[in-house]
Amino acid sequence: MRVVVATDQAKLELIGRLPLFATLTDDELADVAAVAEPVRFGADETVFREGDHSNSCYLITSGHASAVREHRDGRAITLARFGPGDLFGELAMLDDQRRSATIKALDELDVIAIGGAEMRRLLREHPDIAVKMITNLAQKLRLTNERLAGQSFQTVQSRVAKALSALVETALAEGTSGGAVVIRSTQAELARLSGSSRESASRFLAVLERAGIITQGRGRLTVHDPAALERYVY
Repeated sequence: MRVVVATDQAKLELIGRLPLFATLTDDELADVAAVAEPVRFGADETVFREGDHSNSCYLITSGHASAVREHRDGRAITLARFGPGDLFGELAMLDDQRRSATIKALDELDVIAIGGAEMRRLLREHPDIAVKMITNLAQKLRLTNERLAGQSFQTVQSRVAKALSALVETALAEGTSGGAVVIRSTQAELARLSGSSRESASRFLAVLERAGIITQGRGRLTVHDPAALERYVY
């Protein structure tokens, strides 16, 4: 972790781009900037671990991170994947409990860190922020429910194809254009996202590669025919 030295104007510009604070006036944004701290994490660096005490929430300005729950036998599942504009770490901060998951940076990750006491004050003073945070939490819960249902009723192939399709949608939403879509994800990460073993995910990815739908590379997948993935989702 490295604290990024930023001018007040630079912090204002970063915070002003985040959807959570879109309704604030310039003076209110300045109030947020006064308690916000830009922080940078390197690729594969841990932001915090499951069970840690909670004292901050984080808003992503660039890069990606994942929320992972680990079993003591070594198995792990990815609960969520975050990108620019997303908020994480708010759950434990709001109920004063320990962190419920481990957050890891997937690539170079820039975030705005806001302490718990300061965030609670902002929520009291700006109800619009509280409403947006509740909406954000509801969306996370809905996605978690969908993932759990999928892991109960879908085959491994269907789960992996659906997870890969979701990563394609995210890449397109972040500005990727053109026919082929490059996904920065390892086989292990894709397996955790789909709730499958790495071996099972690897076998299915090999099927997709032989069909010309994807090409695998080190730490990345190139999806040549995103629409074809839907044939495997049922």
